[in-house]
Amino acid sequence: MNSANFEFLANLLLKKSGHVLSPEKGYLLDSRLGPIARKEGLSSVEELVQSMRTGNDQRLSWAVTEAMTTNETFFFRDRTPFDLFKSEVIPHLAENRRPGSKARIWCAAASAGQEPYSLAMILREERSALRGVQMDILASDISDKVIEKAKAGLYSQFEVQRGLPVQLLVKYFQKQGDLWQVDPSLRQNISFKTFNLLNSFQTLGTFDVVFCRNVLIYFNQQTKTDILNRIASRLAPDGFLFLGAAETVLGLTDAFEPVAGKRGLYKRKAIAQAKVA
Repeated sequence: MNSANFEFLANLLLKKSGHVLSPEKGYLLDSRLGPIARKEGLSSVEELVQSMRTGNDQRLSWAVTEAMTTNETFFFRDRTPFDLFKSEVIPHLAENRRPGSKARIWCAAASAGQEPYSLAMILREERSALRGVQMDILASDISDKVIEKAKAGLYSQFEVQRGLPVQLLVKYFQKQGDLWQVDPSLRQNISFKTFNLLNSFQTLGTFDVVFCRNVLIYFNQQTKTDILNRIASRLAPDGFLFLGAAETVLGLTDAFEPVAGKRGLYKRKAIAQAKVA
């Protein structure tokens, strides 16, 4: 792709989603945008981008943005965050929230739903440990397509084999032809929403736990700092933040600090200061 078309595409993605398209990610263009070009009757990705440069088709702009920002995921991805959620976060919420009260989790880059469904399974398995605290999950993603897939809760054999223990598959899924359907009871406390992390968080309410994993790596430093500070503004004073293994708050914001010895888990820094005081 010529430099002018690449620069146009990179600027479009930055403006629409905050994602940084670096030259080394150029290999993704054909696989992700090729299907769009063919659907539009164009012969190449180069021709697709050139068409976008000369027109103002917002539908096409969002289709391209969605294709370039759709990332793969799987059930219980990286396992450690889910173990920490079970061993650290659930006991804390059980101790610090009234029985019958509601606590909220936000999966801020939920993709096709494997993360929120993984959390929902843990919550079902740990109901007694929650001591009557009710947990609601908001699952959001920039992509309409993956949010619709998450709502449907239908996964292929390949998808359920990636990270999902067989005992949980049998317990919480039903076979539907060649696919596996999430049990409706598992979806009762999950709501799904198409949402761009560049937009205001004010309408989302407040949360006790935020999972924002494996998405900050796609943003520049300024956008990372902005998103982290806005998450902090929506998080309970004793709330927790989970980031991906390659992500950190260090050098980006003073609103959080790492939980010692718990990789990927962060807490509001104000809590630590209050305890010292």
